Amino acid sequence: MRAAPFIAELRDRGRLTPEQAAAIETDERTRPFSLHYEIRTLLYLGITLLSGGLGVLIYEHLDELGHGVVVAVVALLTAACFAYAARHRPPFSWGLVAGSSLLADYLLLLGCLLFLVLEGYLQAQYALFGTRYGLALALPAGLFFYLAYRFDHRGVLSMAITALAAWVGLSVEPLAVFKNEFLTGSVSRAAIAVGALLLLGGWLSETRHRKVHFAYTYLLLGGNLLLGTATAAMFTEVLQPLALLVILILAVSAGLFWYGRRVHSHLFLLLGATYGYVALTYGLAQLLSATGLNIVLALGLYYFIGSTVAAVWFLTHLKRLAGTAAHEQGL
Repeated sequence: MRAAPFIAELRDRGRLTPEQAAAIETDERTRPFSLHYEIRTLLYLGITLLSGGLGVLIYEHLDELGHGVVVAVVALLTAACFAYAARHRPPFSWGLVAGSSLLADYLLLLGCLLFLVLEGYLQAQYALFGTRYGLALALPAGLFFYLAYRFDHRGVLSMAITALAAWVGLSVEPLAVFKNEFLTGSVSRAAIAVGALLLLGGWLSETRHRKVHFAYTYLLLGGNLLLGTATAAMFTEVLQPLALLVILILAVSAGLFWYGRRVHSHLFLLLGATYGYVALTYGLAQLLSATGLNIVLALGLYYFIGSTVAAVWFLTHLKRLAGTAAHEQGL
């Protein structure tokens, strides 16, 4: 929408002097237009297309190229990405590093993806790690954690956390992948423990002022892992007792809700409210069904009516609960 008609209207009403109107019009014409998000989107799409295209190209011409050439090309590309990122790396700081190269950030991410491709290819063709599958996951996890902290990269941190969770799951139940049994008691306990560890990492990041901006990633992934696993275990009854799971979910949900209010985050408010509502509803349903009273249906009906009203109120007052408006106004 052009600003010239509004400026002219304000000038005609005497709200702006001719000099002020001319200055505003000049600023509107000469103000640089930010392409920050457009460039980031193009870089992200470029990395995705390059990774996918490289995989298709290798697959279609594998017989012509040979395994050695494929390994050499992927290794050189990986090394080139890491070398460029290292050359443009900012000085290390426990705080948020400003002024880092946008291209270097995305090439670092591409290098990590290519490293996974290289590692997987070597394992598939040459059995580099043999049957030590845990080592194949622990190696990228350790590398990505180091790169995330050294280059202050939250995307690489997410990859490191994912590799860590996969390594723990594979170490606890090494045959679960082959049996397609991912939700067992031991896997659930391990996932809850990893989620709690990530939540602790996020809390320490904030309280110890060590990469405070990493706390968001730790808390988001850790909270989802813990609450998602505990909720699934609650429904499938792979963990007992049920009351302890419900209390755990409600406690962590309350913590995420409190954190969402403190940092003015709608996402954490929604996560805390959603997981907490599911756990509370399921726990009450199990409790009422165990009593065998005739008023269970009536109580359940009133509960769902009341919870629906509460959900509508929560969504309509989400901005106020998060304190977003006051935060934007600097209050």
